[in-house]
Amino acid sequence: MRAASPRGPAHRRPSRHAAMTDGPMTSGPGCATPSALGCAARGWRGCDRKVSMKVRASKAVRIARGSALAIAAMSSMAVAAGLGADNAKAGDEAGLQGQALTDRVAALDAQLFDSFNRCADPAQLARHAAMFDEKVEFYHDRGGVTWTRETMLENTRRNVCGKIRRELVPGTLRVYPLPDFGAMEIGEHRFCAPDGGVCEGRGEFVMVWRREGGQWRVTRVLSYAHRAEGKGE
Repeated sequence: MRAASPRGPAHRRPSRHAAMTDGPMTSGPGCATPSALGCAARGWRGCDRKVSMKVRASKAVRIARGSALAIAAMSSMAVAAGLGADNAKAGDEAGLQGQALTDRVAALDAQLFDSFNRCADPAQLARHAAMFDEKVEFYHDRGGVTWTRETMLENTRRNVCGKIRRELVPGTLRVYPLPDFGAMEIGEHRFCAPDGGVCEGRGEFVMVWRREGGQWRVTRVLSYAHRAEGKGE
C-alpha cells in the first residue's frame, strides 16, 4: 500500500500573486530592469517611468544615428556636385579662344599677383604657391634658374615678400592658346615699393599655364629684360 505524500507549505503550488511578485529581475533591486510580471506586481507607474526613459533614450540614439547618416549623405552629394561643377567648368574652358581666353588668363594673373603682393602673410604665400606646378621651371635673367616650386618660393620669401609690389603694365598683356594644354601669357610688369610708392623697376615675362580639370597652374616662367623704369621703352 502506497503511503500518501505529505502536502505541507513547502510543497504547495505557488499562488498567482506569488508568481507575479517573484518575477525575475535582471539587475539590482526594485524595477531597474524587471520582467513584465515583476512590474505588474510592484505597480506599473514606477516601472513605466523607467521603461519610458529607456524608450526615449533608445529613440534619441536612433535619431542621432539617422541624422549622422543624413549629414554624411548630404556631404557626399555636395562633394559630387562640386566635382560636377569643376568638370562642367573644365568642359566650358576647354574651347576658350580669343578675348574669352585673354579674360580668363588676365583673371588668373590678377589672382597670382594679388597673393604675391601680400606674401608676407603666410596664408597669402600659400595661396600664391597653390597656383604653381610642383615642378615649375623659373628662368630669371638676373637670378638664374630654379627647377622646383619649393626653391622658387624660398627666393620669393627671401627677396620679395614685404619688399616689392608688382604691377602689370596696362596694354601689354597678350595671351595665346596652347591646344590640349592651356595658354601662354606674355606681358610687361613694374616693380614698386610695397606701400604704394614709386615704381623703379620694369621687366618682361612669359608664363605658361596648364589647365587640368578645373585647375590652372603655371608650369614655366621666363622673367627677363629687367631694367630701371623709364629706360628701354
